[in-house]
Amino acid sequence: MPRPVRVVLLHGSQLSGAQWARYEALLGPDVDVVVPDLPAHGSRRGEPFTWEAALAVVGEAVEGGDPSVPVVLVGHSLGGYLAMAWASEHPTRLAGLGLLGATAVPAGPGAALYRGIARLEGRLGVDRMSRALDRQFDTLLPDELAALIKEAGYGFDGIPAAWDGVMTRCRPSMLAAVTCPVLLVAGQFDQLRVDARRFARAARSARWVRSVTVHHGLHVFPLTHPHDTAAALWELVTAAREPASP
Repeated sequence: MPRPVRVVLLHGSQLSGAQWARYEALLGPDVDVVVPDLPAHGSRRGEPFTWEAALAVVGEAVEGGDPSVPVVLVGHSLGGYLAMAWASEHPTRLAGLGLLGATAVPAGPGAALYRGIARLEGRLGVDRMSRALDRQFDTLLPDELAALIKEAGYGFDGIPAAWDGVMTRCRPSMLAAVTCPVLLVAGQFDQLRVDARRFARAARSARWVRSVTVHHGLHVFPLTHPHDTAAALWELVTAAREPASP
């Protein structure tokens, strides 16, 4: 039998663990898929978002299973930056690290872009933003998945604090001491892929670093291209099952 692997999947901002609804089936048996909701999102919408609270949720998800089972930590967008931050504090703990749509240095023009988005969402209000996201997901996703995401709800309150944390704390250098394999995945048209090479170079202690482009993918490619994304993640699962080099 294949060695069991625990895969923790962290969602992007505004969304929830529901975004990963198809991944348990795609990753297959002997893979324990864990999809926590971050503070101010999904089932935790009533909790304020703080960087420390979010990292605590990540830690609980990573450490919540059998300690003998290797853990792969994967995050999309906000979740990717949090995954990198957690890994930087526990550089030898993981069997694999996947950053999806999270390889733009969040400073300079990129930071200005996200501050502008946060201000726009504040002006539009929750109802209009919810309707806009509903329309987007109705267009892009199968009906069943779109319904799951809408039912889980959107987390808007935590956006300013979440992206302020990303912009002030997260840099490629956080990967410097991480020893596990590192996988960088981005959509072909993903605005947060622009610094992938810098992130790859920064992961100088990693067992290996690989970059994957999901063709025709936007920033939401984990939702719209689940088979391509799961195929990329399978590299981390396979690596986690291999014995570490002496």
